[in-house]
Amino acid sequence: MYFVRRLIFEIPLLLLISALAFTLMHLAPGGPFDSERAPASPEIERNLHAKYHLNDPVWKQYLDYLGNLAHGDFGASLKYRDHSINDIITQALPVSATLGFLAFGFAMGVGLPLGFFTAAKRGRWEDFAGSFLAVLAVCIPALVVAPLLILIFSIKLRLLPVALWETPWHMILPPIALGLFFAGKIARLMREGMLNAMQSEFVVAARAKGIPENRLLLKHAVRIAILPVVSYSGPMLADLLTGSFVIENIFQIPGIGVFFVNSTENRDYTLVVGLSLLYAILLIGLNLVVDLAYTWLDPRVKYE
Repeated sequence: MYFVRRLIFEIPLLLLISALAFTLMHLAPGGPFDSERAPASPEIERNLHAKYHLNDPVWKQYLDYLGNLAHGDFGASLKYRDHSINDIITQALPVSATLGFLAFGFAMGVGLPLGFFTAAKRGRWEDFAGSFLAVLAVCIPALVVAPLLILIFSIKLRLLPVALWETPWHMILPPIALGLFFAGKIARLMREGMLNAMQSEFVVAARAKGIPENRLLLKHAVRIAILPVVSYSGPMLADLLTGSFVIENIFQIPGIGVFFVNSTENRDYTLVVGLSLLYAILLIGLNLVVDLAYTWLDPRVKYE
């Protein structure tokens, strides 16, 4: 029942998000046709406004938008006039999703072992070295990491392609550049979780019974230590799945992030609202999955 109530509660939340995005975009200065290559005549501009109902009050435009949304139609883009927003999402989301899942796998594959290792070697030089690498990964932004990777592996060593998203070789550098920050965050969360778990009563009692340390850490401590990572992984995956406009721009990847940035610059109202709703749906859905995972990892967690 808890999860059914959660789903019912999310409906007004999504309506509020869409209303705020729609209103804020209309309050922003400029319009969707201000950046045309050639200034449109007043008659053409009036026809465009009439075609997209931009002369109607904002509340009426929003209600019309909700009517289309109820039928699964995110509406028509005001700038990409040959494509609907559904077409844009269908085209760009798989690209951003692939990039996001690869970056998520990289972040987990690096962050979890690094956090476990530094906690197991607490107070030794291995702990200080691993913790330093984790902090370094968090502090260096993707805007810096991506050009460095291109410079080293593409220009200097000529091992990997510079840009685009065509072959498996193109799918190596972008996920690393995007996932490095999250790998550092996961490593730090995992380390703190492991340290807390190692000091918990049931682990101390198990250690007193003579259970080997490796078995104690891998079988008992990890199950509790990974909970903060699970909690963080929902919003992180939603962020990664919608793409990073920085990485997509640097590597020229045709994903959601590029469309989102362009839509805000072009005042493409319907596209901004549609992509905002997409991000909200992913975030809400993945947080719900995280809550379900909590009940599986820790039987003490109960939802009523």
